[in-house]
Parts: sequence; structure tokens; C-alpha cells
Amino acid sequence: MKKMLFVTSLLIIASMILAACGTPAAPATEAPAQPAAPEAPAEPVATEAPAEPAAPEAPAATPTLTPYPVANCEAGKTCVRWFVGLGTGTDPSQILVQEEVVKDFNSSQDKIQLILEVYPYDSARDTLATQIASGNGPDIIGPVGWGGSNGFYGQWLDLTAEMKAQNFDTSIFDPALVKFYQTEEGQVGLPFAVFPGAIYFVPAMFDESELAYPPQKYGEKYELDGKMVDWNWDTLTEVAKRLTIDKNGKNATEEGFDRNQIVQVGYNAQWQQAVSIPTFYFGAEKIYSGEKKGEFKSTISDGWKQSWKWYHEGMWGAQPFMPTGALSASPEFGNGNVFNSGKAAMGLTQTWYTCCLGDFAKAGYEFQLGIQPMGADGVVHGRIDADTFRVWKGTKNPAAAFTVLSYLITTGGDKLLPSYGAMPAIAEKTEAFFVKKSADYPFVTKESWDVFVQGLAYPDTPSAEQYLPNWNEATVRLNAFQDLMNNTPADKFDFEKEYQKLVDDLTVIYNK
Repeated sequence: MKKMLFVTSLLIIASMILAACGTPAAPATEAPAQPAAPEAPAEPVATEAPAEPAAPEAPAATPTLTPYPVANCEAGKTCVRWFVGLGTGTDPSQILVQEEVVKDFNSSQDKIQLILEVYPYDSARDTLATQIASGNGPDIIGPVGWGGSNGFYGQWLDLTAEMKAQNFDTSIFDPALVKFYQTEEGQVGLPFAVFPGAIYFVPAMFDESELAYPPQKYGEKYELDGKMVDWNWDTLTEVAKRLTIDKNGKNATEEGFDRNQIVQVGYNAQWQQAVSIPTFYFGAEKIYSGEKKGEFKSTISDGWKQSWKWYHEGMWGAQPFMPTGALSASPEFGNGNVFNSGKAAMGLTQTWYTCCLGDFAKAGYEFQLGIQPMGADGVVHGRIDADTFRVWKGTKNPAAAFTVLSYLITTGGDKLLPSYGAMPAIAEKTEAFFVKKSADYPFVTKESWDVFVQGLAYPDTPSAEQYLPNWNEATVRLNAFQDLMNNTPADKFDFEKEYQKLVDDLTVIYNK
């Protein structure tokens, strides 16, 4: 039974990937191969979608996914097609909610007809690619994350003109979230469903080691050895070493510590991929240059390089504080879901992880939430997984499409977001989300939930899931480098050689 529950949890987590980031979408001209998953088990790169999302009262009829009945365009109306399938939104209960939102919008005015089109996830990328190639693309696509959007790079409308023409008030969002969607293509989206990061921590483990808890307000310092110090990655590393315990009760800083008999780790980069680790540690950056094939070049900074060195040392250094690939994959440490196993004092991940900590709580563990650490530059480099709606740049009705998009991310979002299991990007609308979370985890304090709200001010711009030329293959190569770090001891790992090989390989991959 335990095994079945664990497998079910992994499936839930895997489904969350489709919600925020989505898996890479196919370019309009070509459908690339599905990227290889990072370290086992299936690793979320994105968003939350609870196992049983709440939905408004459902009509008697159950919607059908394949084929989905698409309404006809009524005479005299400007028709806007809404394409669902690149990410979340294809679950029957979600379809019912989306249909209700369509009905609400169409009843709210008499000039635009919103038409819902739902495609199975497995075929949605090819369907959208075919529609765009034929010049018959939909007007609005979503919810979709950065990953799901990358394969259609160059196909998204810059919303700036319509935002100005329709006087859209962006003050309802944190300014950093608006900037989050500004790329070289323009304002390609607006904030909608967000999943900011936080340090999940187990208070009992801190108490046992007589350590202060991570701070819960950005700007606060941390008390260590009687001194107030910055809550940065150096501080977290030291604390994590003291929270890494062997079978004899010694921590990683003590003489006689047995690295081969670790029973508790101080920190785990929970479900973080190769690109998100340096984004948190050093900061977001564009990791390629060039405008066209033949000119692309890998431009990973020294900061990212140092981030990966820190990550490898955290597993294989003299005072380890993170689980190696083998330890992480062991049944005792949750087969990859380390924090959920109760074997990690801290885990850094996004809001969507709250979907799947029920077994953690049932086992008697409790968690709280702390702020993300500052980088060496004194700046917090956060991460936000996010879903939104995008407008195809080939739309014949940009004004009507933006009117619909505005409705979906504001009024329509009141019904859509609970169905998607997502935290609202509009901070004043987050209360209902956390009321539900509090019911799931009554031991989590209000101060902890507020860490996520504060985290809206710290998106990764550009996103760690930024577009890369030949995105699928580049992502696979980056994750292979992470896997090598996870599983190769320091005495067998020539970091400089492997890093340079990664850089060289990426330049080749970008130009294929």
C-alpha cells in the first residue's frame, strides 16, 4: 500500500509539471523529441495541479476530451478561439470550469464570442503546430508555462499596444512579475498562475540541533552562534552542514562524521534542475548569444559555474550537506522525493510542492516556510514557476483576443485558478488559496504562507526555463551534466573538464 501511495504521489507531481512549465512544445515547423527526464523519479519543473482540484458545481453532462465539441461562430460576433492542451486544463473537472468561464464571458457582453477548444496533451503540440503552419492558429493559448511556450518561440504577440489601447491596469501585479514576461519579443504575457519558491523546513530538526529557524521576512537576518548574519547561501550551507547527521548522531562539521552512514541531510534542492540551481544561487541570466543558427554560442557565466561547483561540493565535499544521487534515489530517502521522506531539514522548491506532502504530515512531520537566501551580491535571486495565457501573433483579432485574455487573468481567474490548483498572481486574491492550504496543513503558520506572497517580488528574469536554441536537446544536455554531478565523487570528477565539455556541447547543440 505504501508503495502504491508513493507511486500515486509521483504521478500527481508529474502532472503538476504540465501545469506550470509544461513540457517543451514543438516548433511550428518541427516536432522535436520529448526531452529526457532529469534525475529519477519524474521531476517537476513546474506548477501545481492538485490530485482533486476544486471545481464549481458541475452540469449534468460530462465533457469529452477527444474530440472536444467546438462551438460554431455566431453571425455578427467577433470570435476568439481559446486553445487548451499545452499544459493544465484538460482534466474533465477543469474543462467544466473552463466551460463555465466561457459562458460567463459570453454573457457579460454581446460583441465577442469566446470559443473553447480542448486537445489531449499528447497531441496538443502537433495540433497547434499544424494550425499555425496553415495560418489558422487559435487566438489565445493557455494555460501554458515557459517550457510549453519555448517550442513556439517567435509566435507570441507583443501585448504592449493592446495593454495601452485598453488601459489595462498592471498595478494589480507586483512590477517584477510584469517584467517577468518581457522578452526580446516584447510583453509576451501577463501574470496569472504563480508558484514562488521558499525554503521548506522541519522545525523539530532545528530544535534538535539548537539552531534558529530560517527567517520569514525578506530583509531579516539569521541568528547563528549568537551573531546576526545575512541569510545567504553561505549561511544556509553552514546551517545545513550542522543539520546533516550520521547514524552515530554526529553532524557534518564534527570529527568522526561518517559520510557513508548519513541518516539526515541538512538541505535538498528538491526537484531543482540544472538551470534552476544557479538561478537561485547566483541569479537569472541569458545563457546563449547570437541571433540565428551558425551564430549561437554558449555564454554561461562564472557565477553559474561557481554555483554548480557549490552544488557538487554539497554532495561530495569534505562536509556534505546534500544527498548524492544514490542516497537521494534510495527508498529510505524517498526515491528522489527527499524532503517528503522526512530525511531533510530543509528543501528549496516552489508552491506547487504543497500538493503532495500529505504522507509527510501523516507520518507526524511538520514543516514551515522560510525565505529564499540572498546571493553573494546581497540580492535575493528567487524563482517563480508560472502559467499564463498567450496570444498568437497571427491572430486576426488582437483587440478582442486581449479583451478575453484580460478577463481570463482577472475575473475568470477567480474560478480558473482553484481548478488549476494555482496561487493567484494578484496578491490580494491569494487568501482563498491559503485557506485551502491551511485546511490541508493546519500546523503551517500564517507567517509561513506569507513567505510565498512575499516571493512574488522575486521572479527569475529571464526564467530559468528561458528559450534556448534547440531547446529540447539543450535541456537534455544540461540535465545530463547535473546527473553526472549527482553521481560522480570528487576524486573521479574533473569539474573543469566536464564543465568545458558542457559549454562546447551546448554551442554545437544550439547551432544544429
